[in-house]
Amino acid sequence: MDWSIQETARLTGTTSRTLRHYDAIGLLPATYIADNGYRCYDEAALVRLQRIMLLKELGLPLARIAEVLDHSEDPIAALEHHVLSLARERERIDRQIAAVTATITRLKAGEPLMAEEMFDGFDHREHEREVTERWGAEAYRRSDVWWSGLSNEQKTDWKARIEALSRDWIAAAEAGADPESDRCQDLARRHIEWLKAVPGTPAHDPEGDLAGYVRGLGQMYVDDPRFAANYGGSSGAELVRDALDHYLETHRV
Repeated sequence: MDWSIQETARLTGTTSRTLRHYDAIGLLPATYIADNGYRCYDEAALVRLQRIMLLKELGLPLARIAEVLDHSEDPIAALEHHVLSLARERERIDRQIAAVTATITRLKAGEPLMAEEMFDGFDHREHEREVTERWGAEAYRRSDVWWSGLSNEQKTDWKARIEALSRDWIAAAEAGADPESDRCQDLARRHIEWLKAVPGTPAHDPEGDLAGYVRGLGQMYVDDPRFAANYGGSSGAELVRDALDHYLETHRV
């Protein structure tokens, strides 16, 4: 079954003008042009459009979205990653809704508020399940204790450090830097130092498999659009992965 541009716009809540723009920049070419001059889209095009809309919600610009799509050969595997990400986000939002609803109920009834209840789903603990699944409950416990023990100023400084590192990686990728260049190798050093500073991870443990952990993360940045978005998309994530791999090969860590 094929859909006209008007039908596609209606189904997706977008506009024909947006779809024509996607076609013009090569992000979503029409499958064919009908006799009446209308663009038409088949099932494969709708799958691509669905992924475009999901990646836009992650904040990726259209140029980066194109790179992510062009480097993903298996749309099913990519959509499975999206499903996992959406499920986690749904769970987080459901918890927030429940917390706010409970606050409203207590306020209306004149009952005392419960601080533990009010902020469920609002902090970094949303990542507890994923961290536990990847590295174990003890890893989450140690990192949680560490993060909770930081002052607000320390947390702000830590986030600024991460944001600066991400910006520098994106700038290097946009400049076409080689992963083995001095620029990228210095970024790789900073990246590994950042990872080593987080308690509960193999990077922080002197007996842990630092190289294996870093390589695994590097590949995860490429495979998971949520992480690739931190580095400007798939090409940026690939630069990070390749630079980290080279750093590990040439340095004793």
